[in-house]
Amino acid sequence: MLPLRTDDFDYALPEALIAQAPARPRDSARLLVVRPDGLDDRGVRDLPALLAPGDLLVVNDTRVIPARLHGLRGAARVEIMLNRAEGGGLWHALIRNARRLRPGDEVRIEGAEECTARVVSRDGGSAMLDFGPDQAALATALERAGEVPLPPYIQREGAPGPQDAADYQTIFSRHPGAVAAPTASLHFTDDLLAALDARGVRRATVTLHVGAGTFLPVREDDPRAHHIHQEWCEVPEATAAAINAARAEGRRVVAIGTTALRTLESAAAVDGTVAPFRGLTGIYILPGHRFRAVDALLTNFHLPKSTLLMLVSAFAGTRRMRAAYAHAIREEYRFFSYGDGSLLFRCDQDSCE
Repeated sequence: MLPLRTDDFDYALPEALIAQAPARPRDSARLLVVRPDGLDDRGVRDLPALLAPGDLLVVNDTRVIPARLHGLRGAARVEIMLNRAEGGGLWHALIRNARRLRPGDEVRIEGAEECTARVVSRDGGSAMLDFGPDQAALATALERAGEVPLPPYIQREGAPGPQDAADYQTIFSRHPGAVAAPTASLHFTDDLLAALDARGVRRATVTLHVGAGTFLPVREDDPRAHHIHQEWCEVPEATAAAINAARAEGRRVVAIGTTALRTLESAAAVDGTVAPFRGLTGIYILPGHRFRAVDALLTNFHLPKSTLLMLVSAFAGTRRMRAAYAHAIREEYRFFSYGDGSLLFRCDQDSCE
């Protein structure tokens, strides 16, 4: 077993490099290309030239919901971050001031008082909430009173506004359920998609509803002791067939974002074939993981000591990613959700450091 320490995935980032808004237009963002033989400073608009005809892009078509709600149990205020739908009106949620809640309590949603949730159970800072079987009532409450759940490092005076509601949604968004955007897809525009189509780059979709756990830091010294939250995902039959055809024909599979990569790795067999899949995944990818389904990854720059920084280090090599992040800081790339991107090519698993 490889020795792993969470501190190995730490780095110092000047606060000025944390992007507070996306590039405009979105595809004008910078792109750091990370290959086994070195680094290359490019732009997102160069993506068609960096890919080959027949390459298959796999994108996440989840749609972000306004998942942050403010509730009242009597006079006590709580903040609710919806995390994962469990069906039948049940939601797993992360709760600020959760100690004020007990099973059986009723919570009224501020700004949509006709919407209430019953506390089914509580576990530390999370709870299972029952909003009842009327999904339309909850959807109306979210539209009226919900807030876009921007990450904590994006600073706003007051609640996020209409501009963030538009900015924090990808061009591929179709199926509501995420509480965080699959941020690599935020770089895509109609013009970029047209250029990729003209290049002969193909496209398929998966769905992974990103949960609130994506913001949780790794606090344990050994990252293997960290508990990762499960998220709902789906690989449609058509996407599985497209991936298997690409692999059989020697064409590359390019995951657009870590959520697409995690979905495919959850559905991949040892030989790299992908089966249709629908359900929960708690896949946790650390250095030493042998990737099965993906040849390249488009992603943003991730937080220090985060599970996603560990994932990209597993994919492209820990030493290589340290060098890439040091280069990105020197060259003043923009970091995190609204920041610039990187295109990573998978390292040889037998020499991946």
